[in-house]
Amino acid sequence: MASAGNGTAPHVFGALFMMMNGVNMLHVAYRGSYFSDLIGGQVQVAFSPLPSTIGYIRAGTLRPLAVTTATRSDALPDIPTVGDFVPGYEASSWQGVGAPKTTPAAIIDKLNREINAVIADPKMKARLADLGGSVLSISPADFGKLIADETQKWGKVIKAAGIKPE
Repeated sequence: MASAGNGTAPHVFGALFMMMNGVNMLHVAYRGSYFSDLIGGQVQVAFSPLPSTIGYIRAGTLRPLAVTTATRSDALPDIPTVGDFVPGYEASSWQGVGAPKTTPAAIIDKLNREINAVIADPKMKARLADLGGSVLSISPADFGKLIADETQKWGKVIKAAGIKPE
């Protein structure tokens, strides 16, 4: 099982899969891209974020087995979710924008409104969907809760799997 290094999303996504299934896969941590070895068959599987792999999938050089998100991807609607086979499995990568905690609430609210307006634009949504991504338009409070929930979830996986920084 290839990953971009210890503790990266592909590593912990695979660790969660192993924990939930009681299986063991040899983790091969790369210091950069592992796609050449994955395509060449030197490693057999990777839990890669879809935007990183969609080009290879569309070119026919990688075969998707399942998506790790809770629902099927609009970019690959015929590909099942891991949760279809492993009930409760869900692993998603996400990005967000943060600011120092001393930033005034009025500025935070304005940034949130503007960012949500940009990602609500149909052209932006279409571009992200083409890359296999989706838009999550939420409030700063909800984003804080997402960060806390994800930190707790993945902290448990990292601890249980014995993942240590390099």
